[in-house]
Amino acid sequence: MNDPYFLIEPTVEKVPVILSSPHSGVEFPDELKAHFRPALMAQPDDTDWFVHELYNFASALGITMIHARYSRWVIDLNRTPESVPLYTDGRIITELVPKTDFLGNEIYADEKFLPDDAEIARRLENYYRPYYRKIESLLNERIEEFGHVLLWDAHSIRRFVPTIQGEPFPDLILGDNDEKSAGRQIIEIALDGLREGKFGVKHNSPFKGGNITRSFGNPARKVHALQLEMAKTNYMNDDELTFNESRANEVRSVLRPVFERLVDALKQ
Repeated sequence: MNDPYFLIEPTVEKVPVILSSPHSGVEFPDELKAHFRPALMAQPDDTDWFVHELYNFASALGITMIHARYSRWVIDLNRTPESVPLYTDGRIITELVPKTDFLGNEIYADEKFLPDDAEIARRLENYYRPYYRKIESLLNERIEEFGHVLLWDAHSIRRFVPTIQGEPFPDLILGDNDEKSAGRQIIEIALDGLREGKFGVKHNSPFKGGNITRSFGNPARKVHALQLEMAKTNYMNDDELTFNESRANEVRSVLRPVFERLVDALKQ
């Protein structure tokens, strides 16, 4: 069986930063392809489209990137294994193994394909836990080499998702679980750098970071974790389906210096 993730290794000397993109996967395991609605499966709408391509500069900075192979409809790598809601403010939150997309559309072709407890456990073992184990391994390697490490969890979302909030999302949203998943210096470097661009920046609102940020971020152990959520129109066309290289380069012109500063701070 294929690994449920792709790994992009650095092209230069490694630095104490790991980049994760858990929602950019678009594949479906062979044994599940007949279970989903074909029209939806051909273009799974909740995908963080092209996020791993947006960060294409990472390997040249010494950053290792891990990104998901499979769609979040197979299993959502940024939810808790128990599917405990991350927020309690009434917004729609899809489950660990979702039955609908963000807009409430049923994604399975027939009720008989809805996953039971045994199937969810199988997906946890085959697709979810390997991703977490690999992140843990990468973080431990960097801690052993550098003494500390930053995990940056990269996401994107439609500019407007009415089932989550009633107004369009900000351009960029940095989440650190209310400053519990990263040290203050790291947070300030990231926020200051993001704010130097033309993009509007919010901090911990409306997203504080998902299960990856909350699980791995442990500043006392010298593991810092940040989540960056961004509106898709920052780097995609207005249809939010196709990549826009010009827009992407504008975002990269902000992101790359942020990472350069973070790397410098972590290497001190």
